[in-house]
Amino acid sequence: MNIYANILLKIPMKRISTSSSTLLHPSNHSFIKSLFNSNHTVTVARFRSHSSASNRQINVFDFKAYMLEKVTAVNQALDSALPLANPIGIHEAMRYSLLSGGKRICPIVCLAACRLVGGDESAAMPSACALEMIHAMSLMHDDLPCMDDDDLRRGRPSSHVVFGERAAVLAGYALLARAFEHIATATQGTAPPGRIVRVVDEIARLIGPEGVVGGQVADLKCGGGGGGGGLEQLEYIHLHKTAASVEASAVAGAVLGGACEEEIDRLRKYSRCTGLMFQVVDDILDVTKSSEELGKTSGKDKVADKMTYPKLIGIDKSRDYVHKLNKEAQDQLLGFDPEKAAPLIALANYIVHRQK
Repeated sequence: MNIYANILLKIPMKRISTSSSTLLHPSNHSFIKSLFNSNHTVTVARFRSHSSASNRQINVFDFKAYMLEKVTAVNQALDSALPLANPIGIHEAMRYSLLSGGKRICPIVCLAACRLVGGDESAAMPSACALEMIHAMSLMHDDLPCMDDDDLRRGRPSSHVVFGERAAVLAGYALLARAFEHIATATQGTAPPGRIVRVVDEIARLIGPEGVVGGQVADLKCGGGGGGGGLEQLEYIHLHKTAASVEASAVAGAVLGGACEEEIDRLRKYSRCTGLMFQVVDDILDVTKSSEELGKTSGKDKVADKMTYPKLIGIDKSRDYVHKLNKEAQDQLLGFDPEKAAPLIALANYIVHRQK
């Protein structure tokens, strides 16, 4: 037994059930449906088919059905990608956060981007899973007392509350390592090696100090006391801490799908706008929704006197900015096959109108 195994055995971890009967198991359709409630005002995208001019018709994209299908597929892939293994305790902590539900926006952006440029989604699924592993890691660490200090995530206790802080840190590291291992091993045979290497490079860069980590550092510096920054600083934080993850997802899917550089650049811009839009909406929801509605602690930004869009420009102007970003994002999809672009259009619209 090596030194790391000895350390893990000494960390107290609460044992939890990870059987197929748990509430948030990948096959639990009722939970997935609740994320994309029919009350959302925009859940479809309309596009013209490529039939002859005389037979051209308007088709309606069923966003809710699409998300149900893709979230279920991603959750099943995640369940298979991270089975219970020894050491049991650390794997339970990893699975607790990874399989705890969620919108799966990054994996779905990855899959949709791959299909948009003519690729096979199966080639992008390992990267889609890896991106969700990285996202789960970032949430686990973000919730720690030394970071954002949040005890609630996705409607249930955060990882460090259940397993302890040391276990949450180690489980996060393990998820990050597993993510890149999964890309390297599970993508073999579905995409050329050069594309796989580029995906690893893009993801590593966008989650590191030039991306997510850099955004988190800037966020911690501005946390509390009014932050001492303005809109430019706030946009920097959100573009790096949140939008960079969406950008990594879109670029990974596009690369694996065989996109040209011009297509990759357009999807990069789409994802930056969409990721920033997601965070502006998050700022709005933090002051307009309850903890029960959000599944996480609401009102924390105001209590901590954090810099947010509603604080700097008000709720109405924040909502106007969301719609501006949505238009800019969708403009990047013009010229692509409308049917293949429909999921990304509908996803952007969903982000605008989401309620949690």
